[in-house]
Amino acid sequence: MRLTFAITRWNPETDTHLHEEDYRLEVSRGMTVLDALIRIKNEQDGTLSLRYSCRSAICGSCAMEINGTEKLACRTSVRKEWERHGQIAVAPLRNLPVIKDLVVDMSSFWGKIRGVTPWLSTIPRAEIEQAAGQLTLSPGSYQFHNVDACIMCGACVAACTTHEVSEGFLGPAALAKADRFLADPREPVASKRMRLTELEKDNGIWDCVRCNFCVQVCPKDVGPLEAIIRLRRATIGAGLVSSGGARHVTGFADIVEREGRLNEALMPLKIARFNLRRMLSVIPLGIKMFVKGKIPNPFARPIPGIGQVRAIFNALRDATRVPGRTHP
Repeated sequence: MRLTFAITRWNPETDTHLHEEDYRLEVSRGMTVLDALIRIKNEQDGTLSLRYSCRSAICGSCAMEINGTEKLACRTSVRKEWERHGQIAVAPLRNLPVIKDLVVDMSSFWGKIRGVTPWLSTIPRAEIEQAAGQLTLSPGSYQFHNVDACIMCGACVAACTTHEVSEGFLGPAALAKADRFLADPREPVASKRMRLTELEKDNGIWDCVRCNFCVQVCPKDVGPLEAIIRLRRATIGAGLVSSGGARHVTGFADIVEREGRLNEALMPLKIARFNLRRMLSVIPLGIKMFVKGKIPNPFARPIPGIGQVRAIFNALRDATRVPGRTHP
């Protein structure tokens, strides 16, 4: 079967913008997109640039956009793509600068990985003496939730909708890496709190909009979104609730526990708190909510079953309470 491959090309020395070029190729059963690209480069156009190495979905080098979705070319079947989409369109990863053709500049990606300190912190001598033989990992002593399976292909960053509008966002891969070290029992407690303090700042864990695209495109089932949610829970559990995102979560839970349902009129106030400028900015919103009937009657009787709702919150607190530890 002879198919057409539409490949996005760009040569910085001769082109002013990205453009598509079509290549016709005879494909065989079991051929991958990477196999096809290598043949096109070897047999039709030696100027075509792409990255690849292991050809076994281990190194992550051949990540690219295939028919609008971020995938590893080495594990993507040409036949299945054709049957599903009726075309084979290949382009470089989004959200990363293009160097040439299908090759993107990963510098910003690696910079963000380094930014989350992807190694264990130095353990103070006092803790080493106190730990005495507990600084090695034994089966069952840790749970990394598969985040250590990440091959740093960059597919999640290319699919990230937050990164699309905010280049400073740390991104799914870096935050998943941070979660791996937070879960490591060898990491000092003080260092874990320092990690969380940095991650809750702007461009950190609270900037994720939970679009779930990073989970969909990850070739190794790392689950970056779940890692970000774990980091958020850990941050709130550590009492770091000054950011708007944390206030939204804690405020939501507080309102539901007190009233048995969400009171949308109070949510903006929970987030703005003592910020006078932000409080004044939500007044027009409050007026619109009142007109649309979105503000519950403050003098209404409690909703039926509110005791059961509060019992759920009390049971959760009892289940998570650690003796001798103060919870926020």
